[in-house]
Amino acid sequence: MQHESSGHSNISKPNRLAKETSPYLLQHAYNPVEWYPWGEEALQKAKLEDRPIFLSIGYSACHWCHVMAHESFEDKEVAMIMNEKFINIKVDREERPDLDDIYQRACQLATGTGGWPLSVFLTPDQKPFYVGTYFPKDGSSHYNMPGFRNILLQLADAYKNKKDEIQAASNEFTQSLSQTAMDLVVRAEITEKTKLERSVLDEAAVGLLQMGDRIYGGFGHAPKFPNASNLMFLLRYYDISAINRFRDFVIFTADKMAEGGIHDHLGGGFARYATDQKWLVPHFEKMLYDNALLSQMYAELYQITKAEPYMHIIRKTLDYVIREMTHPDGGLYSAQDADSEGEEGKFYLWKKNEIESVIDDENVTNIFCEHYGVTQGGNFEGKNILNVRVPIITLAKKYNKTPEQIAQILRDASAKLFAAREERVKPGRDEKILTSWNGLMISGFARGYSVSGDTKYLQAAKNAVNFIENKLASNDGRLKRTFKDGRSKLNAYLEDYAFYVGGLLDLFAANSKQEYLDKSIRYTDFMLQHFWDDKEGNLFFTSDDHEQLISRTKNFYDLAMPSGNSMAASNLLRLYHYTQNNSYLDRAVRIMKAGSQSAAENPFGFGQMLNSIYLYVKKPVEIAVFSSDDNSNTNNSSLVTWLNRQFLPGSMIAIVHPRELAKLQYYPFFKGREAEGGRETAFVCKDFTCSLPIRSIEELERQLIPS
Repeated sequence: MQHESSGHSNISKPNRLAKETSPYLLQHAYNPVEWYPWGEEALQKAKLEDRPIFLSIGYSACHWCHVMAHESFEDKEVAMIMNEKFINIKVDREERPDLDDIYQRACQLATGTGGWPLSVFLTPDQKPFYVGTYFPKDGSSHYNMPGFRNILLQLADAYKNKKDEIQAASNEFTQSLSQTAMDLVVRAEITEKTKLERSVLDEAAVGLLQMGDRIYGGFGHAPKFPNASNLMFLLRYYDISAINRFRDFVIFTADKMAEGGIHDHLGGGFARYATDQKWLVPHFEKMLYDNALLSQMYAELYQITKAEPYMHIIRKTLDYVIREMTHPDGGLYSAQDADSEGEEGKFYLWKKNEIESVIDDENVTNIFCEHYGVTQGGNFEGKNILNVRVPIITLAKKYNKTPEQIAQILRDASAKLFAAREERVKPGRDEKILTSWNGLMISGFARGYSVSGDTKYLQAAKNAVNFIENKLASNDGRLKRTFKDGRSKLNAYLEDYAFYVGGLLDLFAANSKQEYLDKSIRYTDFMLQHFWDDKEGNLFFTSDDHEQLISRTKNFYDLAMPSGNSMAASNLLRLYHYTQNNSYLDRAVRIMKAGSQSAAENPFGFGQMLNSIYLYVKKPVEIAVFSSDDNSNTNNSSLVTWLNRQFLPGSMIAIVHPRELAKLQYYPFFKGREAEGGRETAFVCKDFTCSLPIRSIEELERQLIPS
């Protein structure tokens, strides 16, 4: 990892972070601050010496984390104050989302906002008494921000001489925190009376569409995030309502994102968010989870529209992940930084004369620069972020060529520029492998394989599953959270179980091997045993044998990523249909009832919860195709190819090859069915009745697509 904040040429003595595997923690291993990782050693030392704790939470691709590190944590004078007055703990939020969840809530309570770097001052018993995010070293009169050095001195003095005030503040925080853990979830006694009906979806869809940005797509102003779960909910609402404007808004948003600078036009993949309203200027970091969710969303748009540009985006995104984000053994890395050589976005930006010299053909350069809005003055700090400004059809008319010829010219020019860009210093990469994010990406690869039929995506999904099984899983159903440098560590959180099971179920739908269904059940059963709260009817963030923290929180919000509860509800519904195990259905319903009122009233924060409620309200159609071909790595069947290209989000699909059938007969979904007469055969079951065996696309279409 190279960063402006990771150089340590003038400081040779490493602190305790040098023994960690997290790239973010290792970036701070040579700070003059005597950092500790979160753990018994630091917490005991704070108690023994009665010193307050300074807790700093961030992640490796976070720009302002690096700024604060450079200004304050690399400054010897600031470090001296920190070392003398505090026990200093550094946490990677991606490794420890439980700690981040608790103390972000405290930050929200205190300031109304949260974010990273998160800067929290704690009593030795882990209770917060002062909290904020980025603090400049010496303050900023322009933005009315206090200086970090002054805060350190004032809080150290208060801790020593105003213990009562510190105690009162920390008690107030702790009480409020225990309250926020309960606020989101509707009380169990009210939940019993809640009905999961179509009206929840109606209210949420109308509310969500009203929040949409009609000019640039997406939701809100700036910064603007993709919010893939919300967009996928609007597609499901279009499916259940047949009202085109819900679909059209998603198409509009997806097109705007794909044209904008948030999309890497040369290398594929999407940045985490745009800093402006119109998707032009990205925060240049790329996260695995965004690319996992967006590849699924574009796959659904392809199923709806059959439009080739969406297939192109799916392939470019998945190819980017395979090329840049894959461990040699198949696990998937977490992120690429925004910065390279100490400059944000440097890797992705172009001056016009660079483009001219690489393409070396005036006519082609003109077409490329017009298409991507490249100018001498640039659109970002004197350089150019590529973004589509002039459509291919307009260029075809202007240059008297066919649209296909223009598209080919752009492809060839892009290939040259991509090759030139590969020679640059690449952004740092966070090579942590997180079970939860890998689960989301397994879903992305499985969906990409289904719509494209390209087996390299199926293989990438299988390789990631094998990695998790070999490095992060144990036979009793327990998962670990993170793997790096040959070490797996930290017991998994709810999202790890929920996202990984979601990935296994998506892989099973695309390639129905018994092992994927068996594993889904094993991890789900472990999750229910260790995370389930029977009193409230939903799931805790951490397991019952997790380290004791000041609060055992629950998370229901679906924001950049779905919440574990929302994803678990969807998994449990799907598992119920494969297994007919009623306890899965009961638990799914309880989770959805707990979140349904909030989802209807505030749909922006509950996209995945609404997707789960949709699946329940729609009553899934069960579709099983029994292949006559035993090569389970291909989809060379006409029924399967047709089926995978349909938008059927309310369906439970299985595609079974002969050698798997005997193993799957144990499950009710597959009992007594097979390919008849050596020909591929499909069965469709809905509303508790099943079709006769189906052998033609026409008959399958008649069963599935309302005329």
